[in-house]
Amino acid sequence: MPQLLPLDLAIVGVYVLGMTLLGVWFTRAQKDLRTYFVGGRNIGWFMVLVSIVATETSAVTFLSVPGLSFNPAGGNFTFLQLSFGYIIGRCLVAWLLLPQYMNGELFSAYQVLKERFDPSVQRVASGLFLLTRTVADGLRIFLTALLLQFVLGGVTPAIIVVGVVTIVYTYLGGMKAVIWTDLIQFIIKIAGAVLAGVFVLKLLPGGWDQFLTEGEAVGKFRLIDAEFRPTVALNIWAGVIGGAVFSMASHGADQLMVQRYLCAKSLGQARLALVLSGFVVLAQFLLFLAVGVGMYLLLEGGQFPEAAGKRNDEVFGLFIVTKLPTGVVGVLVAAVLAAAMSTLSSSLNSSANAVVTDFYRPLRPNRGEGHYVLLSRVMTAAWGLAQMGVAYGAYKAGGNKSVVEQVLAVAGFTTGLLLGLFLLGSTKRFVQSWAALTGLVCGFATVFAVWLPSSGITADLPVPSFYKGALIAWPWFAPIGAGTTVLVALALQVIAYCVTWRRKRGTSVA
Repeated sequence: MPQLLPLDLAIVGVYVLGMTLLGVWFTRAQKDLRTYFVGGRNIGWFMVLVSIVATETSAVTFLSVPGLSFNPAGGNFTFLQLSFGYIIGRCLVAWLLLPQYMNGELFSAYQVLKERFDPSVQRVASGLFLLTRTVADGLRIFLTALLLQFVLGGVTPAIIVVGVVTIVYTYLGGMKAVIWTDLIQFIIKIAGAVLAGVFVLKLLPGGWDQFLTEGEAVGKFRLIDAEFRPTVALNIWAGVIGGAVFSMASHGADQLMVQRYLCAKSLGQARLALVLSGFVVLAQFLLFLAVGVGMYLLLEGGQFPEAAGKRNDEVFGLFIVTKLPTGVVGVLVAAVLAAAMSTLSSSLNSSANAVVTDFYRPLRPNRGEGHYVLLSRVMTAAWGLAQMGVAYGAYKAGGNKSVVEQVLAVAGFTTGLLLGLFLLGSTKRFVQSWAALTGLVCGFATVFAVWLPSSGITADLPVPSFYKGALIAWPWFAPIGAGTTVLVALALQVIAYCVTWRRKRGTSVA
């Protein structure tokens, strides 16, 4: 198994120590929940933009997205179609939902639902967020550990190191530590990806010309798939429609992102950061996919035989530790850690926020700020341990499915339901809480029913043949969940109003 040389280990060690010390530095400023969770609401648009991008650009993006274009079985650039929908979705969130969040002194996105409906809706939404974050970010830790196993002697020690270091600086420093480390981590991981691309081109005998010519010849630069196939995730229909609704859900109904907007100085700055983040993410995806194409060409040309037979998610990590020179390896490993930790730290802070703001503080409203901050830190550690548990479970479960698609499927499964609640919350008090929650349950049941065949569970069950294989691809989960939640709630509310009207009419006639 490849091992890092002392210089590379030193670079990684300096990075880890620096992140921890940054958390210690910000500890002294954490006097109340306003500072711990929303950074005092005085963060500029550029820092908010960087934090948004750094948070969603996890180790999944860094390691798994190159594997999508590397994939010898038809990998290409069609993943970029999702980015088109992501930009559309962010624009809709910026003008439809952001004003609700920026009005008042909110700490949690789900406080909006409490004001619009009642505490039960707030808690259900917050609970779904916590479940989604724990599973999705546990998978992100697992993917990071696939690289660090080459450094730390195994997947399990790697899971422990990533989880513990992230817990420590998030526990200490709160949201300001998260945002400032996001900036540092963003710079490190973009620099790392650019370095990887440079060395891929250096290893190709024909350099840039070979990259363009051979990549085009084998169809690696194919961008648009215009054929509508509901079971295929990467076509223009799923990308634009499914991607837009998914982005509305992930960036408009997910506490992980909403918490960043709440840190901004004003609504205008939050809008600017959110919309521009879509274009930055598109550029990032393009960079990572290009690296994947280069690694495929190295494999085909015999310069990267180590990649033969490896799962696509592992190939970039293997390239880093086997093909890059000393010093550069350390920077790239630090970049992967940066990609993982920027998302995980945000997730831990947001999860602690959800527990304290949506569950504990409403039940214990008269405690001091110091008490709430201490509890927030304890919850930060608790959710970090839970995510490490999910990562270990994913490692033991095995499987060859792309981690990036698994993470996005998990997010699409629940965030569409939450988006449905927020859309219902914009209906001028037409929909009551019971109808909204019933719609959410029906939305969950519908998404679960269309997801189940793709899991393989129904293959050996006595069900119709059409229900033994995938019915629909993951980008459609969010539109189905949101649409079902909204339509069922509206239908039930209309029926309830009609029944009430008829009863009143009958009473008045009598």
